[in-house]
Amino acid sequence: MTDSKAYAAAVLRRCDELAAFSEEEDRLTRRFATPALGRAGEAVRRWMEAAGLAVRRDAIGNVIGRLGENARRTLLIGSHLDTVRDAGRYDGMLGVLVAIGCLERLRDEGLSLPYAVEVLAFADEEGVRYGTRYLGSGVVAGRFDPADLDRRDSGGVTLADAVSEFGGDPDGLAEAHLEPADLIGYYEVHIEQGPVLEAGGVPLGVVTAIAGQTGGRVVFNGEAGHAGTVPMALRRDALGAAAEFVTAVETVARGEDGVVATVGELEVQDGARNVIPGRVVLSLDVRHADDAVRRSVLTRLHERAVSIAETRGVAFGWQVGPGTPSVGCSAELTELVAEAVVSCGHPVLRLTSGAGHDAAMLATITPVAMLFVRCAGGVSHNPAESVTVDDVAAAIDVTTRFLEIVG
Repeated sequence: MTDSKAYAAAVLRRCDELAAFSEEEDRLTRRFATPALGRAGEAVRRWMEAAGLAVRRDAIGNVIGRLGENARRTLLIGSHLDTVRDAGRYDGMLGVLVAIGCLERLRDEGLSLPYAVEVLAFADEEGVRYGTRYLGSGVVAGRFDPADLDRRDSGGVTLADAVSEFGGDPDGLAEAHLEPADLIGYYEVHIEQGPVLEAGGVPLGVVTAIAGQTGGRVVFNGEAGHAGTVPMALRRDALGAAAEFVTAVETVARGEDGVVATVGELEVQDGARNVIPGRVVLSLDVRHADDAVRRSVLTRLHERAVSIAETRGVAFGWQVGPGTPSVGCSAELTELVAEAVVSCGHPVLRLTSGAGHDAAMLATITPVAMLFVRCAGGVSHNPAESVTVDDVAAAIDVTTRFLEIVG
């Protein structure tokens, strides 16, 4: 078998090349249907064709390369090309380029597969421009909502117009899905986006599930007043209530294994140094691989918020939706990934993904599996994202082995 480090080095060079395609000169930002995304997609198309893939773009602008035109069954491999604002260069892109690198390696070794492979470079996963997460994979999975065509970005451009300007077909989105009966499954390589692999001293992780997520807003309405004239015992301080709730979120989450809960935004409305806060709005994000556990935690947090509001004499609003359910990876495919990891000489570390991935959408039509690659410091959605050539080479080895045994 050829040395995977050469292919890994090529993957990292290509990640660097894609990082140059940005809407902003001094940082990486690449949203759906922008010229920057178009240039990134064109580069990926060239690399796919050079690897011997037949390439097409679907109605939403996903770049799809196929190897094995006449094969009856198909394995999907991929990730996304869009980014958040001020992004790193590996979130999404690494998975697309590792897939291409593995197929190049098989070609160079003169090996063929008994099934077709489609490499999917999704046009939108982050949803930054239109607030439509999994837009690219949602079309492939047949989950696109036509009502989303009326969404407008910050400049007033509708999604329908953006798709048209990007060379897509708004009227063809509903028919752009793949047929589940012909699919073996979907496999995605992704940076971990957390510190578990680094802490464990291992390069790769086998993903068992994608955590369910619930998010929304919590509001405390008290009464604004003069900071110097209202006695402490007579105050209805909304920020005091919010601060107590933030602490409760941390305490409840730490008391339940596997739960992560975050208050990432807090707005003190009409705040001033000498004014008792009258209204505070804060965000809430709760995640766990078991939906029942997540719902239980949310129930406890709601009860705690009600208690805080009553004790402090403030009004309380709970604007938290049902969220997205957890997604279990295929037991069969996951075991094959674990087998590939072992055969390549690495320990098997199984973990849950706390972040969402295109695999969550593809799981609605086919079995899915994921492989995480160690990322320095667990940093993601940040220019400091960093992976090593050795770890990427390990991912290429494992993915190559997975391709050999999955069919």
